[in-house]
Amino acid sequence: MTEWLSRMFALTLLALAGVGILAEARAQTTPPAAEAERASDRDANYYYPPPQSREVYRSIATTLADSTRERRLGFVIGMTREMLNYHYAPQFIMFAKGDEANRLIIVAITDSAYNTLYRARALFAMLTAIARLTPYFKENAVSAVYNFFDLCKLLGFTQLTWSDGKTLAHQVEIK
Repeated sequence: MTEWLSRMFALTLLALAGVGILAEARAQTTPPAAEAERASDRDANYYYPPPQSREVYRSIATTLADSTRERRLGFVIGMTREMLNYHYAPQFIMFAKGDEANRLIIVAITDSAYNTLYRARALFAMLTAIARLTPYFKENAVSAVYNFFDLCKLLGFTQLTWSDGKTLAHQVEIK
C-alpha cells in the first residue's frame, strides 16, 4: 500500500507540474459541441447506468491555465498504468470522455468494491489524501482545504461520474 501511495503521489505531481504523458499540448478551448455534450449524458447506459443522484461541487480552486485535454488524458493514463503494475487486479477503472476529455468517469469493476455511494466517497477521501501530499497543494497552502474534486478542477475536469458498474451511478458537476 505504501508503494501505491508513493506512485499516486508521483502521478499527481506529474499532472500538476505539467509533465504530461502525451507529448503535444493543444491550446485550451471549449468548442460549442462541448457545451451541448454537458446537456445530454451520452455515456449513460453505455459506461454506467443513468445517474440516480447528482450534486454540484463549487470548487474554490481555479483551473490551471495549462490544463489541456492532453494533461487530463495523461493523468488518467498514468493512473491506469500504475494500477496495472500492481500484483493484484484494480478495483476500479478511471477514464476521461468528451471532446476535451473534461468528464472523468470512475467505474468499479468488482462486486465487492465501491458498490455504494459511501464506499465511493471513501475512495474520494483516499484520493484526497494522496492529492494533499503533492508539492502543489503544500506550496500553495491548500493541502488543508482542497480535496480530490478540487484536483479535478485544477486539471480542468468539469464533471465526475462514479458508478458501481452495475446499478448505481452518481454524478458531480464541478464548477
